[in-house]
Amino acid sequence: MDKILEAVVMSSYPNNVKQGLVRRVIEASKQPMDSEQCWSMLELSTKLYLTGDTKYKREIGKEVLEVYGHYHPEEFEEFFNVRFLLSLLQEGYGPLGKRSHYVLDYIQLGLQFVLESPSANSIFSLLRIEVLRKVCERPSPKQCAKISKLLTQHPQCIPTGKHQLLFCQQLIRCIGQFQCVSEGEEEIMEFLEQVNKVSGLLQRIWRTQTSAILPSLKELFTIISSTEEQEAPSNALASVVQFVPLELMDGVIRNLTNDDSITDVQMMMAIGRMIDWVSWPLGKNIDKWIIALLKGLAAVKKFSILIEVTLSKIEKVFSKLLYPVVREGALSVLQYMLLSFQHSHEAFHLLLPHIPRLVASLKKEDSNSATSSLEQLAELIHCMFFRFSGFPDLYEPVLEAVKALPIPNEDRIKHLLGQNAWTSQKNELACFYPRLASKSETGKIGLINLGNTCYMNSIIQSLFMASDFRHSVLNLAEGNSQPLMTKLQWLFAFLEHSQRPAISPESFLSASWPPWFTPGAQQDCSEYLKYLLDRLHEEEKTGKRIYQKLKESSLTSQAVEHHYLNKTLIEKMFGGKMMTKIRCLKCLNVSSREEVFTDLSLAFPPSDRNVSPSVSVETLGSQEQGEAANPIRGNGVGVDAAKDPLSAFGEQACAPKDSRSVPDLINYFLSPERLTAENKYHCEKCASLQDAEKVAELTEGPHYLILTLLRFSFDPRTMKRKKILDNVSIPVVLKLPILVAPEETEEVCHGFMTVVYDLCSVVVHSGISSESGHYYCYSRECTDTIPHGQPRDGVPKPASDKQLDLEIQWYLFNDTRVSFSSFESVSNVTSFFPKDTAYVLFYRQRPERQSCLLHEALAEAGRLHGEPSLHKDLMEAISKDNILFLQVTPTAVHSRMRSCSCPTHGPHSQKSRQQWDPVLWLNSCRYPPTP
Repeated sequence: MDKILEAVVMSSYPNNVKQGLVRRVIEASKQPMDSEQCWSMLELSTKLYLTGDTKYKREIGKEVLEVYGHYHPEEFEEFFNVRFLLSLLQEGYGPLGKRSHYVLDYIQLGLQFVLESPSANSIFSLLRIEVLRKVCERPSPKQCAKISKLLTQHPQCIPTGKHQLLFCQQLIRCIGQFQCVSEGEEEIMEFLEQVNKVSGLLQRIWRTQTSAILPSLKELFTIISSTEEQEAPSNALASVVQFVPLELMDGVIRNLTNDDSITDVQMMMAIGRMIDWVSWPLGKNIDKWIIALLKGLAAVKKFSILIEVTLSKIEKVFSKLLYPVVREGALSVLQYMLLSFQHSHEAFHLLLPHIPRLVASLKKEDSNSATSSLEQLAELIHCMFFRFSGFPDLYEPVLEAVKALPIPNEDRIKHLLGQNAWTSQKNELACFYPRLASKSETGKIGLINLGNTCYMNSIIQSLFMASDFRHSVLNLAEGNSQPLMTKLQWLFAFLEHSQRPAISPESFLSASWPPWFTPGAQQDCSEYLKYLLDRLHEEEKTGKRIYQKLKESSLTSQAVEHHYLNKTLIEKMFGGKMMTKIRCLKCLNVSSREEVFTDLSLAFPPSDRNVSPSVSVETLGSQEQGEAANPIRGNGVGVDAAKDPLSAFGEQACAPKDSRSVPDLINYFLSPERLTAENKYHCEKCASLQDAEKVAELTEGPHYLILTLLRFSFDPRTMKRKKILDNVSIPVVLKLPILVAPEETEEVCHGFMTVVYDLCSVVVHSGISSESGHYYCYSRECTDTIPHGQPRDGVPKPASDKQLDLEIQWYLFNDTRVSFSSFESVSNVTSFFPKDTAYVLFYRQRPERQSCLLHEALAEAGRLHGEPSLHKDLMEAISKDNILFLQVTPTAVHSRMRSCSCPTHGPHSQKSRQQWDPVLWLNSCRYPPTP
């Protein structure tokens, strides 16, 4: 019968003819027959199944085997013996030992007919050993899936005892080497099915033997934490983690993060590879394990690992939001990574170029998944805007992309930011912020935020960019008996000459910090500026006067010496004078008092009040309405109410009104005030309280005019300080009326002369409360440099307003970040970011024929000496620091790492040590070599 069947199968008859003949042979096989004939048919069916070159032949072999298993069990059991199976598994089939891909399928097929036979236990024992041997040989995903299918259907064949644990570990090793060799959809789906079968077998084993879970996970961690140079382990390992019971998570993570035998390099490698698992489709709970490990590392303060992993992986995680099948897990991991990374804007800023494209893609997708993800992403973005404000140039495209999406309220934002940060102790992350790569292309240097010290940084940068003041400070002689001014001189010198991208103002902060300020809390930059200038002024009054040096060098005329010898540097640079006059409305008697000021605090006029000052302030350089540039006055800066992020910030925020201007506020400041009712004036001439009129007049314009916009006021309804969020247009050039005696000038109109001021700095407050938010500043160099193309002989012709606007470069200073900007950005910042409002303005007096003699003295000193020359100690300190910084650049650090003898890193091989990131190594090495 076997000869007939073989002849039919091998014949060239049509398939339908062969099928009929085969059916007859199979039906005949169900009848009783001798043992020899059964063996012949079983051998033929085995040959067809294992070596058949067509699916048709294998199907015939399978069908014949099943018939003999059912109808001839004794002969089948005798044929399907332990020795035969061992030969198949170890030597292959046939005289040449041909390996067949179907051996495991064949064994699984035959096992069902011997389960109740006396030889069953022997077969099970054999298979327990052989499947372990097989997985140690690292079979392909397809063969591994066949092993898993066999053991799932016949759990009696699963290794037991110690072999079972070893089997789990080796199976995990196999999964770690799985790779899908094709990009076709069918092949990918087949690969995923194979992986699920293998990991499903692990789940089955773990359900019955929970003691195997932790050793299995330890093996998995060993694989993903390996630092040897080899191909990265397969993301298919994610399929293993999804079957670990979540109730074991806390214990597993705690053991990992507290294991001293795991080096930082291994931990960083492991968590980095786990984060790659977000790209594994259909995985469950992967995001929960990744987030749990990140939280565990934060709990043991492994911040250097968290920072490196976040910065290296966050863009990859973000890119997975494009794919619906992995979107949910990727978004969970992204949310935690961003909301926990609160010490620096670096992680969020890596995503900025990618956000508009992703938002556009999700909008096109038009699915529930995309809609939900867009809303969550917008919420996350607004949290980052709130936490890291002060980057209008970077955020504008992102804000435009998400403007139509819902905006979370401030309570929701604070809740999200408050529950996810790695630590509430800012000083614990101080050594990690910022990760500075190189100096800004602007050539300017940033200031490190020492914990809500942006209020100081913005003021320091504004003062530094006041070039006349900076030059005077840098020209101070050594040993000038002014300790605070000396510290400012050192700070300015480092800002001028350091090679670092940012420097720490820690020493100056401790010296200039007002005693009533709360450490680590946000403070009012205007209050700090007033205190700083007052301290510097009072210090110089009791010490050596700076202009005494000018006198000794004979750079100043007698008039200058007489006029300025008794003034401090602060008075010369920032001091102005104001006359306050009060006229009794009954007897018309006028009393007056002159006082000095270093800044003008400008209140906002009531919306229903018409301001009529005696002398109006004028502006120059404001853009006309017909120009292409965005307007800086009127309704042109308004924001559509439906798209206005301001609506999200609660009752403390005042709704934007029609745009005001700086001249409006100054005019209100200079306008007459009626003193009536409870504010009546006590007239000495009348000897009683009388109605009166009070007016302020400027009698001496400061060299640098500082204007503070009084945006914070007390709201009796809410019993809280609120911020006035009105947009204020800022003129690049301002004309200020100064009261003078008629004999002082020939060009006087009604006792006033016009002094022109050029805008040089704008400090912006981002937020809705004076106790919170963020400060940054826009600045430019304002000097008396003659514009290109003008003759240098004679009196320089002042630059036109357009030249001042276009030829002078603006910069944006935001703590460590310094970038190029423009006056258009300055004037439009509130349009795009309604809670980012101008707060403190610096104007520099433009030198005219009527300019004060100080301009001449400064210009003469500049012509003779050029840039300020620093004294020896300061020059040496800067030079030494620059050399030190250049020695810790990545190239230099890699060189030092190779000779590291630190116990933490020393035992590693040369290859392992080279894998270290320089910044991570500097932060973690216990004994870094001295430079």
